[in-house]
Amino acid sequence: MTTQRGTLFEQTLYSRELQEDVTLLIYLPSTFSPLYKYSILVAQDGKDYFMLGKIGRVIEELLEDKKIDRTIIVGIPYKNVNDRYEKYHPNGKKHVAYLKFLANELVPYLDQQFPTYQMGMGRALIGDSLGGTVSLLAGLTYPHTFGKVTMQSPYINEAMIEKIKHFPDPHLLKIYHSIGTEETAVKTTDGNIRDFISPNRQAHDIFVEKGFSYQYTEFHGDHSWTYWQPDVPRALEYTLSM
Repeated sequence: MTTQRGTLFEQTLYSRELQEDVTLLIYLPSTFSPLYKYSILVAQDGKDYFMLGKIGRVIEELLEDKKIDRTIIVGIPYKNVNDRYEKYHPNGKKHVAYLKFLANELVPYLDQQFPTYQMGMGRALIGDSLGGTVSLLAGLTYPHTFGKVTMQSPYINEAMIEKIKHFPDPHLLKIYHSIGTEETAVKTTDGNIRDFISPNRQAHDIFVEKGFSYQYTEFHGDHSWTYWQPDVPRALEYTLSM
């Protein structure tokens, strides 16, 4: 099976919330036509998802097999490790501004530029580690804007557990959640070693209990792209299914 390649190009969007230019990596699938409407998949760690996650190829194969809806990918790369922490981590200095950028600046821009569905269930977020964290928090904060969240090995703390517990509208979100069985001692950006799997299992129990549309996977592996990449097709098939 030969999979065609879509078009990947770069755009820059100035963010008032962040007071900076944000680079966008936009992927239009090979079958793109302005005559049809498209779902939007916003990828944190945008460059990583294209290079390490092979997300363009995954989307093409899933579209060819008619397993997902027509989708445009919008990757947001981070500038450096510190920039990533400040925007993605719940305690980061730019975290709230980044969430506002996603919902109030990026979404209107994409709706203006491309033929999108312009509704929550037509917009998905994906991220690994802290990228999964910020994707979930964007979904919980703006559930009418982002209806789908895919998180691979997210960092989850007590405050996030509380947020999930007290989220009033589980029916508004569809969530894919994966974690590795060996993620017991993950070295984080702040230099600490953390157990990722226990809080992720705790979050899983609450998602199930509250009745979210939800799929959970535990893979045999650790906190790395070696294991996230093979999980991407499964994650996107669930998240972007028609």
